[in-house]
Amino acid sequence: MSDFNSKHNRAVWLDIPVTDLKRACGFYAAVLGCKVDAEEFNGFRFAVIEHQDGNGGCLAEMPDQVSDKGLIVYFNADGRIRDAVQQAEQHGGTVLEPVKAIGPHGFRALVKDSEGNRIALHSNTDA
Repeated sequence: MSDFNSKHNRAVWLDIPVTDLKRACGFYAAVLGCKVDAEEFNGFRFAVIEHQDGNGGCLAEMPDQVSDKGLIVYFNADGRIRDAVQQAEQHGGTVLEPVKAIGPHGFRALVKDSEGNRIALHSNTDA
């Protein structure tokens, strides 16, 4: 994580619980349009979502924690939200709420990921 992120952002990392790591890697790589690298450390399997200088996160094999309730994480799909929604559907996700305007804050879609977690996709434009 960069110094900028640790100084200016309140959320600095996220763990997304998954049941099937390989399936979840395919889903998030397609929806976010970035690399998702599977790793293992001390018997714990996870996959890091490419983030370079931005806030980061990973997919973590924790099948008992998968949920479509509670906190909603917004993922950046700026300029490609409609493609991201299409990729979600093609990779085992379900659209819970299609792309819609959220006032001066851009556009969002609510999606259930391939594992059953509820997430949001966000874009400043309806593209």
